[in-house]
Amino acid sequence: MAAPRTPIPTPTRKVFGRLSLPERNFVADALRTETVGGVLLLVAAVTALLWANVPMLHDSYETVGHFHLGPETLGLNLSLEHWAADGLLAIFFFVAGIELKRELVAGDLRDPKAAALPVVAALCGMVVPALVYLLTNLTGGGSTDGWAVPTATDIAFALAVLAVIGTSLPSALRAFLLTLAVVDDLFAILIIAVFFTSEINFAALGGAAAGLAVFWLLLRKGVRGWYLYVPLALVIWGLMYNSGVHATIAGVAMGLMLRCHRHEGEEHSPGEHIEHLVRPLSAGLAVPLFALFSAGVTVSGGALGDVFTQPETLGVVLGLVVGKTVGIFGGTWLTARFTRASLSDDLEWADVFAVAALAGIGFTVSLLIGELAFEGDAALSDEVKAAVLLGSLIAAVLATVLLKIRNTKYRRMVEEEERDDDASGIPDIYEQDEPEYHLRMAILYDRKAAEHRRIAKEKAAARHALAEVAGGAGEGEHRRA
Repeated sequence: MAAPRTPIPTPTRKVFGRLSLPERNFVADALRTETVGGVLLLVAAVTALLWANVPMLHDSYETVGHFHLGPETLGLNLSLEHWAADGLLAIFFFVAGIELKRELVAGDLRDPKAAALPVVAALCGMVVPALVYLLTNLTGGGSTDGWAVPTATDIAFALAVLAVIGTSLPSALRAFLLTLAVVDDLFAILIIAVFFTSEINFAALGGAAAGLAVFWLLLRKGVRGWYLYVPLALVIWGLMYNSGVHATIAGVAMGLMLRCHRHEGEEHSPGEHIEHLVRPLSAGLAVPLFALFSAGVTVSGGALGDVFTQPETLGVVLGLVVGKTVGIFGGTWLTARFTRASLSDDLEWADVFAVAALAGIGFTVSLLIGELAFEGDAALSDEVKAAVLLGSLIAAVLATVLLKIRNTKYRRMVEEEERDDDASGIPDIYEQDEPEYHLRMAILYDRKAAEHRRIAKEKAAARHALAEVAGGAGEGEHRRA
């Protein structure tokens, strides 16, 4: 009778475990671009606030923002403010669509078990802020129309803060924030499409769908040439805008259609290549210009005080600062508590809490949703924008304090991740299972041992010679005496 087999234990999956080297390199490249974009975004936001609040410049800000251009016959005679929100942000969402597609086919989201964590965290990080907003306004008698405003995380701003403060944050936590923001963007897009589309022009929507079908067909046939895709993308965007569905949906739809897995012999997939080309345009131009035309709200001491007295604005601030932190941290903890996942041995829950607080920076998409939610009330729309700015600032300061406290531990972890003793160009931590690595290290240690033996012999010889000299001097003195 055969002996019963011993069951192989299922390994415990680590939350925020070390990334694979290709994934880590991708995250590092994305962070560098987004970080620069975040700095430009901050500069644009500060410029907008100064432009709108300096008395001599206020009127010019309004004049420039409301200046119209574009073909009236195509329904595209829009103000610069609308071009920034509906046109330039489509580029931002196009990149978000590519990021999401890449995560689904080549990144962490391709594994359902690994995807559970950022998806649950992102969902909780959107549901809880919405509930906080609704509770604040239902008890305070405010408008519930802005429930979606505090649900979005601004990845560019968050990563800019991270780059300045959390310089030694482990790559796994950085990747979590990046993946979380991608999922967050997807749900924000769905919210815009479902809840902020009032009237639909089915003819224009059908035309946009037909254009997307042509776009997909060209991609599947392997047709190349920007001179085909760029005009087609503009037509799809224009039809989507005229359909009544927010035009940024066209951007994410086209991004999701790009192939993001590599064929044999390819160094980069088409999606990765296009993302590499378009991401700087998104982070460096599109998003900062949107901030320039959206963040210019009139701010005064009284207006800032009103943020904490009006239920709509208070709900936005509490949603971003409290709701985001509690939602993301709670979602992550619940995933670790009720699944096989466990927190990485290198991290503590305080680290996760700091990143959850950082996700409370909701700028770009929050401002966009605020405009859509209170489109008919310009005064309340500006007050909600001020609340978004203030809530994001509070979240950034809170996250800065928490990250500063944790940064010493992060630095030791990053040094361990970066160490390359065998000078192979690949961090040692990724070569632990490679026999060649251990052979290289054995040779290195032999050389070091030989060098230490040589040094030891030289020092021993020097001591011996010194002892002989000292002994000889003593004998000579004795004879003279």
